[in-house]
Amino acid sequence: MSSFLAHRLRIAAGSAARNHVVLFARQQQSYAALNSASDIQQTSNEVVPVFKNAVRFGDRTALRDAHGDYTYRGLFLSSRQFATQLSEILGDSRQERVAFLVPNDANYVITQWACWMSGQIAVPLSSLHPTPILDYYIKDSDARIIVTTTEHLPLLEPIVAKTNRRLIVLDDALRILAMKAGKTANNKSTTEYDVENTLDAGIKGDFYNKSDALFIYTSGTTGKPKGVVLSHRNLQSQINALVSAWKWTEKDTLLHTLPLHHIHGIVNALLCPLYVGARCVMLQKFETSSVWGQLLAVNTQNTERVNMYMAVPTSYMKLIQEYDQLFNKNAKMKEYIHAVCSTKIRLMISGSAPLPKPIFDRWEEITGHRLLERYGMSETGMMLSNPLEGQRVPGTVGTPLPGVQVRITRTEHGSLEPKVLVQGNVKESRKLVNEKEPIAGDLEVKGDNVFKKYWNNPGATAKEFTSDGWFKTGDTVQYNNGVYKILGRSSVDIIKTGGYKVSALDVETVILGHPNVQDCAVVGLPDITWGQKVAAIVVVKEGSELILSQLREYSKKSLPEYATPTVLKIVDKIPKNNMGKVNKPNLLDTVFPKTMV
Repeated sequence: MSSFLAHRLRIAAGSAARNHVVLFARQQQSYAALNSASDIQQTSNEVVPVFKNAVRFGDRTALRDAHGDYTYRGLFLSSRQFATQLSEILGDSRQERVAFLVPNDANYVITQWACWMSGQIAVPLSSLHPTPILDYYIKDSDARIIVTTTEHLPLLEPIVAKTNRRLIVLDDALRILAMKAGKTANNKSTTEYDVENTLDAGIKGDFYNKSDALFIYTSGTTGKPKGVVLSHRNLQSQINALVSAWKWTEKDTLLHTLPLHHIHGIVNALLCPLYVGARCVMLQKFETSSVWGQLLAVNTQNTERVNMYMAVPTSYMKLIQEYDQLFNKNAKMKEYIHAVCSTKIRLMISGSAPLPKPIFDRWEEITGHRLLERYGMSETGMMLSNPLEGQRVPGTVGTPLPGVQVRITRTEHGSLEPKVLVQGNVKESRKLVNEKEPIAGDLEVKGDNVFKKYWNNPGATAKEFTSDGWFKTGDTVQYNNGVYKILGRSSVDIIKTGGYKVSALDVETVILGHPNVQDCAVVGLPDITWGQKVAAIVVVKEGSELILSQLREYSKKSLPEYATPTVLKIVDKIPKNNMGKVNKPNLLDTVFPKTMV
């Protein structure tokens, strides 16, 4: 065994059978204490992390994954055990970064909660990212511990082997211990265990009122991805806004099919249900047949069926395609699907990319649901939302969420300071100028939901905030008839495809490394399925040639698949100005003049 492998920490039930039984016995002994816990009294200034809320919900089912059901108490106690392991490694250190790459199952929740119980910062990774990006995230965050499972070990082991970082490989022990009674193979009583106060989890005092919780990496228009630092207060503000606006309750059951390294999957679809005692049905990945099966409660008891679903527009488009292939010619099935979705599911939400009106209309025809569109970003969580009850206008993102302030500004010709055109909050939005609607300009936001900083990047942080503390979203927004509509990025170098944000400059950097490429520009083409397609406009070297399949295979070595170009256009020259910059809107009109949504 190499010194590196010896350095790796493995939490294993098989190698420590007695410890496994003791852990289970401790959990069983502690259930009564969890059940008798009084509700947490939360003041407006007190931050209560999700794991502290969990003690209120005892043996209620919190999560169902591919393996089975998990209770709130089970997740709490397994997370606490893992938090102890992290603390043994890190000692008295707090706010260390713990990067983790685990499947979309209970191990994700256990790892996330354990990070927060031990006072550390969670840095979720994705298996969609190739080795160079994972390596960058780990090094940039300066993560001291890397957590993964056996299936993802080949991705991370080569990266960690070159460093002195600690690698923890989870087996199924803690996940099994968190399962609902009757679901495990080890739910036997034992008289040999130590009694301890399991309610005493987390850091004491006002630690969570002033500490950081999460890094989410997001690409900007220039340079490398930036680590968005979100505090526990940021997360609680974001959760509270959505719980209030969408009326989350413990009776809800959400179907989760989203990636868990984005704000959409982490906050909207995971923390919100777990914070209020609701249930989350988590699929390993999005698959149309599995989603339709859950929405229609195939082989599911009525008490366990889902009543909420969140997805990106691409997912809804794929669900529509499957519906058209399987059900559209069967009148009885069409009637059944409409009846089930319209009566058994209370809310369906679309976000992370603009929702084309044809998808909105077709989904309403199929299910009876007018999709609720909302708007947010990694730095702020959700900012704007269509109403839960009331008119939802296709293509708009509604009004400000509770606790969020927004304003629209515009810098007039010859002016040094932007002018505030509209300012709004959850109660009202007011026009501050005497202009006919609609009013368009740059969207800015303020509130406890807004992130603290970009990790180790004070220059970028300062650049994105105004002198009076408003965060500049970089999006152009329109205000009309009391609602907001996102018109697009103020910069054309961010491409939103399938719910992901792709930096065109990052893609260009990779393409320019191809031996046959002399010059290139990357743009986003409107697309009804993906929101936008990544299109590469390329000048090849003399005597060379390039086809799309070759470019995609080359790009996949350094980019996630969703960032690789799906359109290739070979041109003789890419026009540039005297500063060497490309006017991409003009280039887009010239090269793709008939592109339509």
